[in-house]
This record gives sequence, C-alpha cells and structure tokens, in this order.
Amino acid sequence: MMRHLISAADLTRDDAVLILDTAEEMARVADRPIKKLPTLRGRTVVNLFFEDSTRTRISFEAAEKRLSADVINFTAKGSSVSKGESLKDTAQTLEAMGVDAVVIRHGASGAPYRLATSGWIDAAVINAGDGTHQHPTQALLDAFTMRRRLIGRDTGLGQDLTGRRVTVVGDILHSRVARSNVDLLHTLGAEVTLVAPPTLLPIGVGEWPCEVSYDLDRVLPKTDAVMMLRVQRERMNAAFFPTEREYSRRYGLDGERMARMPGDAIVMHPGPMVRGMEITAEVADSDRCTVLEQVTNGVSIRMAVLYLLLGGNESEAAHQAQAGTHSPRSEHSASTASEEK
Repeated sequence: MMRHLISAADLTRDDAVLILDTAEEMARVADRPIKKLPTLRGRTVVNLFFEDSTRTRISFEAAEKRLSADVINFTAKGSSVSKGESLKDTAQTLEAMGVDAVVIRHGASGAPYRLATSGWIDAAVINAGDGTHQHPTQALLDAFTMRRRLIGRDTGLGQDLTGRRVTVVGDILHSRVARSNVDLLHTLGAEVTLVAPPTLLPIGVGEWPCEVSYDLDRVLPKTDAVMMLRVQRERMNAAFFPTEREYSRRYGLDGERMARMPGDAIVMHPGPMVRGMEITAEVADSDRCTVLEQVTNGVSIRMAVLYLLLGGNESEAAHQAQAGTHSPRSEHSASTASEEK
C-alpha cells in the first residue's frame, strides 16, 4: 500500500483488490456484539473538513473509533480558518500535535495532494473529497458494493469487476464521485458508460477511459449497475438544462426504466438523493437500490484504508476481525511504521 490515498487513479488493480478484501474482513466486526478492534489504539486521526459533510465525516469517524483511534474533528466554521488561517498554518498546528493521519475534505481541487506533498505534515493523508476532483473512498465503497451484489460476499474475494457494465448518470461535470468511479472501475476491469446532457459533461471527457452516451434508455438494458448522481446546484452558476421536469424525463430513473434493466442489475446513488429529480421514490425504496448498503459499506472501506495506511496488512485484518484480538505482529508493524515516520 502507498502512504497516502489522494486519488482513485493512483491505485493499482492489486491495491484496490487488497482494500476490498480487507474491507470484507472489517465488515465482520459489524456483525459482532462489540464492534471494535484495538488496531489503532494510541494513534491519532484528524478529520479536517473545510467543506460541509455529514455522511462522509460520520462514516470516517465511525471507522476510526471502531479501530480504537483517538479522533479529533476539525471543521472550518468557527475555527481559525474562518479567521483567515491558511492550510499550511493549520497543517503545521496538527503536526505539532503529533497526528498520525489526516482525513481532509476541501472545496479546492488539489488541496489533499498539496497537504501530502508539501512537507508541512508527516502523517498519512486521506482525501475525503476535493472540489470537483476526487473522492477515492466513495469509489472504493461503490466498487465494494458492486462486487458484493454482482459476484457475492465470499465468492468475490480476490476478484475484480472485469466484464461488468456500469452506467453513471447525471451531473458528471461537477461530480468528483463520477471521476473517481471512472478511474477505479476502469482499473478493476469494468466497462463504464457516462450518460448526461452535453452541458453536464466536462471538457476532455472523450479522453476518459469510458464511453459517453446521451440516451439512457438505450444503455439500461445492458447495464449491471446504474449509478444516479444528484444535480449539484450549489456548484452551478448558469442554467445547464431547461427545466427539472425535462431533466427528469430524459435522465431520471423511474420504475418503468428500472424494469428494462437486467433482472440482477442494481441501482446505486452516492447520496444525498433528490427524490423526484434523478430518482423516483419507487426506485429509491426498491430492493434493487443499494443506497443504505453503500452507507454501511463505507465504514468497512474506510476502516480498511486506515488500517492499511497505518501499518497493517490483510492477513492480520482477517485474524483480528475473526478473533477480536491485537496480534504481536500487528503491534510490531504499527510501531515500525511510527518509527519510520
């Protein structure tokens, strides 16, 4: 494993499968009466959120606490940042506190990369979303959900998504989720098709490792997983489509459209959903929709990422998830990683 997780594009096929397999072991912890491992006891993780987020922050916090890390939550509102403090100054303050990992969400694309490569801080950096650029743990939890649903919880171990067909629909232009998923799914062997109005596709999308279509009805019958994206009005400064009704008619997923999909195909959404816009209540509440599974799987994926970045490996993860104990080897690897830092 690499030292930081900044972009889904940085992951090799083996890196990604290792994280997915480790997440399967971490998921077993959720099935136990005591949902906790002592893996990161004595390690400090900071959730550094310059951008509002409830779902992602709580997911990371749950993952950190299940691994027994000491957790510090930092939000820009009401902090020194709101008074003009720079990212550099904030990072150096955290460095003085001796943190082991920083989970950062920032409105500026490239901020996590800057933090990881600047030399300001000697800690693992995990990108929890930067601008319209990347959201790698979201892509990982999406791939994890697909592998479980399309291949199987146990039979999927060690496997990628080769040959699976995934359709991503909606506001591609403003979506870091779309970019991250295209990168990761391509690495895992899946065939990805983007469907959106021309105004909601980014410049240069033709160079992405995927297909592009403007016709959702043509693509759905050969789709294994369709991912619906929210129209991000908060990032828009112009009119990108005529009306909400027109958008929903052409690019929304309703029961009739879902019926055209293969019988075992699934419907995904990174959340939050806007019911009646990109997805109807009928589809959102169907057993083919994986939204709540994605939330659950997000904790397992983030546990796996934290575990691997802070000195673990998959065999120890399996041992701990099954036995609920901290092995001497794991203690040694954690202390070694700390010394290297």
